[in-house]
Amino acid sequence: MTRLRRALVMLILGASGGAIFLLPFLREVFYQPLADALALDNTESGMLMSVFGVTSMLAYLPGGWLADRWSPRWLMSAGLVITGGLGLWLATYPSYAVCLAIHGAWGVSIVLLFWASMMRMTRGWAGEDEQGRAFGWLESTRGVSEIALNSSALALFWVLGSSAGSLAGAITLLSTVVVLLGIACAVCLDDAAAGRAGVDAIGLKEFLVVWRMPTVWLIAVVVLTAYSAYWASFYFTPYAGDVFALSVGAAGAISVGRQWLKPLSAALAGMAADRFGVARTTTALFIVLTVSFGIFVVMPTGGGMLGFVLVNIALAAIAIFGLRGIYFALMEVGGVPQALTGTAVGVISVVGYTPDITMPLIGGWLLDRYPDGLGYRYYYALTAVLTAIGAFAAWRLGAWARKPQALAENTR
Repeated sequence: MTRLRRALVMLILGASGGAIFLLPFLREVFYQPLADALALDNTESGMLMSVFGVTSMLAYLPGGWLADRWSPRWLMSAGLVITGGLGLWLATYPSYAVCLAIHGAWGVSIVLLFWASMMRMTRGWAGEDEQGRAFGWLESTRGVSEIALNSSALALFWVLGSSAGSLAGAITLLSTVVVLLGIACAVCLDDAAAGRAGVDAIGLKEFLVVWRMPTVWLIAVVVLTAYSAYWASFYFTPYAGDVFALSVGAAGAISVGRQWLKPLSAALAGMAADRFGVARTTTALFIVLTVSFGIFVVMPTGGGMLGFVLVNIALAAIAIFGLRGIYFALMEVGGVPQALTGTAVGVISVVGYTPDITMPLIGGWLLDRYPDGLGYRYYYALTAVLTAIGAFAAWRLGAWARKPQALAENTR
């Protein structure tokens, strides 16, 4: 594969991986306009995301199996086209029942068809010694895609008058881009790059091989703890406002700035992983996170500490996005066979992304139960403990991988 071809493939993978998730997460940018256009209260709006979350969680395992059994290129293409088509339907502002069905269907099209297939294509994009770079560039390109498309949709919404019709235009823009990326996947990607040799043999026996691999479960722990830290970072904005009395605008700027750190952090982490080892880099980033969240726990409040708080937030965000950029590269370290990549991604994801359910519930309960900033301290203390567990899991995985006999027994 030529350099130009490789760059095109990664551009399509990253752009698709960023764009496809924008539709179910419209509420992050257009929360109130979307609720007003669909005539939803807060509970109904939350129910849409709950339906998406439940169907997504149910789809991880079978989605991994599909990615190993069928063509990743066509699975990705179908997932994108269906997701974009459902977005065009949402832009007509259908009934609440239909909106629930759309969000449930998004869980199927995005997770069952697209997610593991994208991961498999990414792993096949690079050789054994470039896995950090492959997944780092994927996450980096996803970040650029998210920023560019969200900014474009928001600009269109403002230009058209910030009305219900304006929001429909923004949704239509995002949906059209997703459909076009689906067509690009079908035309430009190649299943041979995903290492599909032997896929017809994928069945229960092969699934059990993955299920019994200790390294797969260690990677699942790494993803779970890193993703818990990612959820904890969502509270940086209210933390700065509630504890350090920042204005709404200034606190919101933290959220925007955090997103801008994603592309560079993921790319640099990928390069560091290929240079120093994926497991070592992952362990180091977890240690940084443990220290950072530990600082949040003991940090005194007051205006004089604001600058230090902002630096610590930036440090945590860099480590979090760095981890998100490389943790699936641990599959190579853990000896996961190329032909079982999708199945492994399914198993890892169904465990690793449970913080989507648990972390917001824990965070909300702690903040309600312990006011005056104490809830934030407890939440960040829990996160520090989780990241320390993640550091141990990454270190253990690296130690395991350095023993050829142990790694060989891993796949028996």
